[in-house]
Amino acid sequence: MAAEDFPDLLRAAQSGDEGAFEQLFRQTQPSLLKFLIVVAGADLADDIAADTWVNVVRDLDRFTGEEIGAFRAWTLAIGRRRWVDELRRRGRRPELLTADAPELEVVDDVAGQVETAMSTERAIALVASLPPEQAEVLMLRVIADLDVGQTAEIVGKTPGAVRVLAHRGLRRLHANLHSDVTKSDPGAVDG
Repeated sequence: MAAEDFPDLLRAAQSGDEGAFEQLFRQTQPSLLKFLIVVAGADLADDIAADTWVNVVRDLDRFTGEEIGAFRAWTLAIGRRRWVDELRRRGRRPELLTADAPELEVVDDVAGQVETAMSTERAIALVASLPPEQAEVLMLRVIADLDVGQTAEIVGKTPGAVRVLAHRGLRRLHANLHSDVTKSDPGAVDG
């Protein structure tokens, strides 16, 4: 989607055009889901993403941004709030563990999903291994492609704190990657 097409697409979605909303969803859902997998865990990510989209649909007429990045930031902020709400809910009502029945998953594009999973699974696992604040900031900055100001607003920190968390997270990722390389090939030389 071209940047100049976003305002028209948004207006169409706000007017009830399902095709326009679907395009917004397709542009935003991958970033939202990756973010939620890292901060909330894979077991909660889909449910929180679904709650997020319920809120997006409900409040879509109130969104006034002029670019897809602003829409993505708005959606991620809603997703983060739904995650925090879930943490609070779980704190008030701890869940009892029960045996889960096997779930059937509908797969539309198996090849596309496998390719996406293979290309991002390792990266998400590496980011998820970071301290939570660093992981959250890196997911918003790198995966969701938000700027420092948008990220700071979503996580409730100053832009300087966001930069520090991102820098520390990247440094730790570099160290983890270097450690993985030397474990798999003790003769590898850092270049």
